[in-house]
Amino acid sequence: MPDRFAKTPKPPYFAVIFSNQLRDEHEGYEAMGDAMYKLALEQPGCLGAESTRDGALFGITVSYWKDEQSILDWKRNAEHLAAQRLGIKDWYAHYELRVAKIERDYSGPEGRGKGL
Repeated sequence: MPDRFAKTPKPPYFAVIFSNQLRDEHEGYEAMGDAMYKLALEQPGCLGAESTRDGALFGITVSYWKDEQSILDWKRNAEHLAAQRLGIKDWYAHYELRVAKIERDYSGPEGRGKGL
């Protein structure tokens, strides 16, 4: 189970939280999503990512970044821009994107309370 969790450094760092609802018809999305996940992990400043999708086609991906400049560089990546356009045109019924600064973190249950 720990392999599903991103290994992040000591804070501060940033998180991009991308919540989305796929349309019923979303052919090609899974392959593009996998490609973008791998590409993001290769970007300078990317610290890792975690992603999940439920049976109702609602998904959340959280990517972790060293700094805001790394996030902006990823946003402007040509392959990522092409995927964004396809997502808006063909795959997403709705999405929300949020950027947050991580000030503290901890893991558990063994680490519970260390970061508070």
